[in-house]
Amino acid sequence: MPGQVASLITEPWPWYVAGPLIGLVVPALLVFVGHAFGISSSFRDICAATLPGKLEFFAYDWRDSAWRLAFAVGLVVGGLVGWVLLGPADMSGPAVAISGATRTDLAAMGITDQTGLAPPQLFTWRALGSLPGLLVLIGGGWLVGFGTRWAGGCTSGHAISGMSNLQLASLIAVAGFFAGGIVSAHWLLPLILRGLG
Repeated sequence: MPGQVASLITEPWPWYVAGPLIGLVVPALLVFVGHAFGISSSFRDICAATLPGKLEFFAYDWRDSAWRLAFAVGLVVGGLVGWVLLGPADMSGPAVAISGATRTDLAAMGITDQTGLAPPQLFTWRALGSLPGLLVLIGGGWLVGFGTRWAGGCTSGHAISGMSNLQLASLIAVAGFFAGGIVSAHWLLPLILRGLG
């Protein structure tokens, strides 16, 4: 029995268990706490707390939304605790379980080191400190921030919270996220990798 409990904690859960559990958390938050799940608004709260009155968009009482900040801090602390208690001793982590076809495609784009959770050829200080790396980092960050505000929420807010509440706008936003991901993976990523190489 202790071995089964340990494997429940340390092994990934199958999608058919984890997915419904995530889907059930959102209605529980709405029913018991009275708030919808989402993270992007907490960034606005941070700006409102640190830049009060500087911009009209941030001129509101962020303390009314302090629960979002506590939630965001809890996600970071929970991730750190999980990594310390359950993470591998080797920082490179286990090999990511991806298909052979994807490995071949990545190798064709120049990603030959496919160990760990993120390719070291992309996520190193050298790669991020290069001009193409900085452009991707700053441009991607700006696009994520702009897109989140324009879409009225982030991926977690729309895909988890909005869709569980059967909101049509969230369904449209999630379809856009997936379309953008497909375009990025098939057309933008090869261009970026050529620039970083």
